Amino acid sequence: MPENGSMPRIASVRAELPATLHIDWKDGGSDIVDLTGWIAEGREVLVGLDRPDVFGGPRLIAYGSAVEWGEDDGPLAIDAFHLKRLADEQKPFGAAELVDWQRRTRMSNHEAAAWLGIALSTYGRWKAGEGEIPAVVGMACRASLRDSVMISARLRPRGPAGRPRKAA
Repeated sequence: MPENGSMPRIASVRAELPATLHIDWKDGGSDIVDLTGWIAEGREVLVGLDRPDVFGGPRLIAYGSAVEWGEDDGPLAIDAFHLKRLADEQKPFGAAELVDWQRRTRMSNHEAAAWLGIALSTYGRWKAGEGEIPAVVGMACRASLRDSVMISARLRPRGPAGRPRKAA
């Protein structure tokens, strides 16, 4: 469910072949959702969406709470909640999002790089906006904000910031 607790509603939808939806939300936002993965998984309820003649004709149902294809009473439908979740996961994850994720998780650079399983230098480049952050990294960071157990499972705290003091 969206952070504000309301269920998303779709104002309009348009298909782009082979498997992309352009969605305008009733709240004024818009998203592009690639359904390639869902269709390729072979979900029984979506059988037929791999056919251009079917996928090309989406329509809204239940006051914008879902998108449907095929016959009026056909089983080819995806609800707005899952479409919004897919859209959110498919959004680019850049330096600003990475910095915000680190702030929200309260990890140091070393801890964040270790948590992600990458070199500190790579993490620093990503934070500086150099290079593309892999989609799976963005997905892991977003998921960790929804479920803090993910952070605890891999976090190895480094202790207080700075170098240890020299013995007197």
